[in-house]
Amino acid sequence: MFNDIGPLELVALIVLAVLVFGPDKLPKLIQDVTRTIRKIREFSESAKADIREELGPEFKDFEFEDLNPKTFIRKQLDNDELGLKEIRNGFDLKKEMADVTDAVHGRESESSSSSSGGSVDMTKKREKLELSKDERPPFDADAT
Repeated sequence: MFNDIGPLELVALIVLAVLVFGPDKLPKLIQDVTRTIRKIREFSESAKADIREELGPEFKDFEFEDLNPKTFIRKQLDNDELGLKEIRNGFDLKKEMADVTDAVHGRESESSSSSSGGSVDMTKKREKLELSKDERPPFDADAT
């Protein structure tokens, strides 16, 4: 719950609480806060149990943490029914960016010279896009 609070911040909060509420009222305040947190947790657990009961037996393994998009995606990537790990491991962004940079600078990259016929040769595309000195580049009003 308080993972990002450091020890100095915790000490500062305790000192501030003692100064604001006083040493007399602080224990009572801590009891009230813990009681409130406990009631909120109980209410949350009972609401989860009611929802699971209403959904029926086909959703008995339903976890509310799965509603968080990050958790859901992580769980689906770990499942790997679609072969996503193979696709993710086969895509090397650094290599792709190096190929594009080499093509822009007119250098022949190692991967494009040894690549299969299915890949795009960026140097050929660059040659097509070169303009003569008198010719202006195309203007795209939507892009500006």
